[in-house]
Amino acid sequence: MAQDQEKKTIVCFRNRLRRLIRVGPVLDMIHFLSEEQKERIKAKLRNEGDIMAADLLLEEIISKPYPEGWFRELLTALETVGCKQAANYMENNPPSPSLEAENDTYIRLIDLLNLTLIKMKTRDVCDCCYALNILTADDRETILAVTEQQGNMAGARVLLSRLSKNEFGWFSQFLDALEKTEHIWLVKELRGDPDEPRKSSDDADIKQSLKDENELATQTDPTLEDVILDSTSTRSLSPPPNLASDSSAQGAGLDSSLCLDSSAELSTGDTDLDLYKSDEETKSLDQSVSENEIVLRDYQADVAKPALEGKNIIVCLPTGSGKTRVAVYITKQHLESRKLKGHPAKVVVLVNKVPLVEQHYKAEFGKFLKHEYSVERVSGDSQLKISFPQVVEKNDIIICTAQILENFLAKPKQGDEDGITLSQFTLMVIDECHHTKKGEAYNNIMIRYLKQKHKNHELQKQQKDLVPLPQILGLTASPGVGGAKTQQNAEEHILRICANLDAYTIKIKPLGEEPKAPYKRIASAQERKEDPFGDVIKGIMNEIHTHAQLNPLCQPGTQNYEQWVVQTEQNAAKVGNQTVRVCAEHLRQYNEALNQSNTIRMCDAFSFLNKYYSEESKKKVSPDDDDTIQITDTERFLFILFKAKKDRLQDLMKNPQYENNTLAQLRTLILQEYTTRTEARGIIFTKTRLSAIALSQWIQENSKFADVGVRASHLIGGGDQSVVKPMTAAEQREVLTKFREGEINMLIATTVAEEGLDIKECNFVFRYCLVTNEIAMIQARGRGRAEDSSYTVVEEAGSGVAERESVNEYREKMMNKAITRVCNLSREEYKKKITEYQLQTIVEEIVKVKKKNKKGMMKEDPSKVKLTCRGCGVSVCSGEDIEIIERMHHVIVTEAFRELFTVRENTALQERLLDYEANEVIACKNCGQRWGSIMLYKSIECPCLNIKNFVVTYGSKTKVFSKWNELAIRFPAFDYAHYVMTHNSFNDTETD
Repeated sequence: MAQDQEKKTIVCFRNRLRRLIRVGPVLDMIHFLSEEQKERIKAKLRNEGDIMAADLLLEEIISKPYPEGWFRELLTALETVGCKQAANYMENNPPSPSLEAENDTYIRLIDLLNLTLIKMKTRDVCDCCYALNILTADDRETILAVTEQQGNMAGARVLLSRLSKNEFGWFSQFLDALEKTEHIWLVKELRGDPDEPRKSSDDADIKQSLKDENELATQTDPTLEDVILDSTSTRSLSPPPNLASDSSAQGAGLDSSLCLDSSAELSTGDTDLDLYKSDEETKSLDQSVSENEIVLRDYQADVAKPALEGKNIIVCLPTGSGKTRVAVYITKQHLESRKLKGHPAKVVVLVNKVPLVEQHYKAEFGKFLKHEYSVERVSGDSQLKISFPQVVEKNDIIICTAQILENFLAKPKQGDEDGITLSQFTLMVIDECHHTKKGEAYNNIMIRYLKQKHKNHELQKQQKDLVPLPQILGLTASPGVGGAKTQQNAEEHILRICANLDAYTIKIKPLGEEPKAPYKRIASAQERKEDPFGDVIKGIMNEIHTHAQLNPLCQPGTQNYEQWVVQTEQNAAKVGNQTVRVCAEHLRQYNEALNQSNTIRMCDAFSFLNKYYSEESKKKVSPDDDDTIQITDTERFLFILFKAKKDRLQDLMKNPQYENNTLAQLRTLILQEYTTRTEARGIIFTKTRLSAIALSQWIQENSKFADVGVRASHLIGGGDQSVVKPMTAAEQREVLTKFREGEINMLIATTVAEEGLDIKECNFVFRYCLVTNEIAMIQARGRGRAEDSSYTVVEEAGSGVAERESVNEYREKMMNKAITRVCNLSREEYKKKITEYQLQTIVEEIVKVKKKNKKGMMKEDPSKVKLTCRGCGVSVCSGEDIEIIERMHHVIVTEAFRELFTVRENTALQERLLDYEANEVIACKNCGQRWGSIMLYKSIECPCLNIKNFVVTYGSKTKVFSKWNELAIRFPAFDYAHYVMTHNSFNDTETD
């Protein structure tokens, strides 16, 4: 039978095939295996790697009969995912022994020169290899993603590992790709051209590589997958030395010579697991155990003691006192003690900001523990590319953002199989644990913990098995007082934090051992004597007030005015008053311009307004036919008003005598720091992303700053919540790395940099026209860690900034006193108060859930929901038209809806996700109001809606929402198969 012959061929070449098949993507494309078989193979892939999984796949194929056509389906899958060499073997079309030996030589050559080859321009080479058909589209996407996230070298490793699985002839095409991308020196290296002498540093690298291989060869028969799964190794299994003599032995089944780069092949499923690894990191993590020994100071050992006994505690140490080092030590002892007793052990480290994931991994947990334990990190920047439950299953220590853990804790309740439970962890470290309060992800996680803890009390009474819960370790520099005005309220706040974290106690540094606080000062600038620029803006705002018949009770340029105008816009949108709504929207922009004029330059304020009106005018032109979209009388009035005042604003902004004095004060302070210090390095904290970017540009454009050695850059958040394009996690990491290494010596940052960032060299901190609460003050002050560091609040006289800073200092004293009193409570009293607060939290959560369910909105028919355009009030759709992709993207794919919008270019950052990507934006055909974006989901263009751009009506209620989860209606999931079948998508494909 043909099937028997095909299986004999597979058996014949099995040793070759098991090293050439990429199991994950192949499984996704074949359907003759049962789901049970696939799950077994996937489990093998997760636990033992690609080669052992491929071996099991081949075993399943040759040991069972399958329907006709299975073999062709398998070959097609292999060819599609780039395993053409494996497909050739399966078709009993192997190369000649000499060609096989030659190919193996090329693989070993690539491996030997790996340290040189990874210096290639990965993106260029990748694109060229894709054009030459030696990389698939999937390969290209993976390589570019890894390059973007981890850097050039990591992407190069993945590229090299994928090439060797291609059909014979790939090597010459790879050389062509290198030549076309101007890597002549690499081509000469690979060809052994004597005219191009190898650099001494590269010689040393290759000699070290050969030495490593010789050492590896002396070990007792290691398997390839063992090396691949060793995350601390970058060595390969290729035999060292003489390529010529070794080549002659090939063709006789010496398959162990096939070599793969371990950092590229360590994977979960088909995707790279170690998404961040760099050469420097690998080198540092391969150090000896003695170099990674954790030594605690006396006060650190003292605060760690209760945790080492298994108690839940909060470690409250000042910034720079080594809280995280204490947590690393406790983690190490926890894992060691439990594993010695034969008990399961798994630690999760939670952070509240993406940059802290990487920092904790590189500087602390990975640095000190990866030589003994498997450590992995996951954040919003990487978690879509790997399976979080699998990461949890495979590793001893997982560092992640709290929201990711909360998302997966919620999944079992929703019926998902890939959720996780708190019981899988034995220790949970919560960084910046003062955020464990209402509305925060930390608190949502701890409410789950507290509910189970009190259920365990009932189970214990019933003599039933308890559900295990992790030990809790909270870390903070300042729990704050929660806005308390009395000492008693401050103590209640501290007790609530302890209750939320189920803490046995809160440990602080002994008196007299606090680090030296930075020198503090208030720098007040004189109030502006004249502000004609601001007067013109206020005059425009008054004309708008008159036009819309508005009468604000607060002064423009203030926070109160901002709140008033936002509420006015929302109320007008609900009742469909477009005159007031549009005017309020424009007033908000003028108010922001006033704020900028008062804190940064007048030209920045003007640029902000000019850009806004330029963008608004573009909305009124259809990209399809250049027809003018409807412009109301109010919009025409607003455009004319700005145009009439534009020249006057431009003239005024050029006059330096009208600039705000606070900026001049800041300039003096910066020049003073950089001229009086041998090596100055500091941070300026400011309120908004706009001001951070504008201050950075101001410094870079001013030659006086460059003359004294200022090298500035800005650091802002990653959430897309403002008119400013957010920074990606990769961009944030790049800026922070440059700052730590001294390439940048001044950061202008929003509050994203206040908490957690370990920047020891920082010797001055400015808070520029910014005061929030006592926690932020302590955190910002803690960024200055040098011996002679200073902390300066820069303000305009009469602004109230200095007064609010004094209030924060008073609250800090209240906090310290409250912590001391809580620590001195008797055990009985402390336990009683903690239990009361915990029960109150649980009851509040139950009441909250009941209220939500009582509304009955989850059972409401989506057809009762109506959406209208926020810009013009035109009816857009019914809720029955809305479907959901990936449980979060709300799309409408009806033909009727497509007639209502135009498509514009998306100027925002493109963000690639699993199988969909943001593309163009969609806007109302009637008024130009942006509605959302076009998503490319599995090759289908889906209009995706952002609810903040609509007015929502259901029943007799009309509301505006900022997020879809505020509208508790359950919309159906997008039916991909139904869409494809009903839209005759197959009819568009060409056939022979």
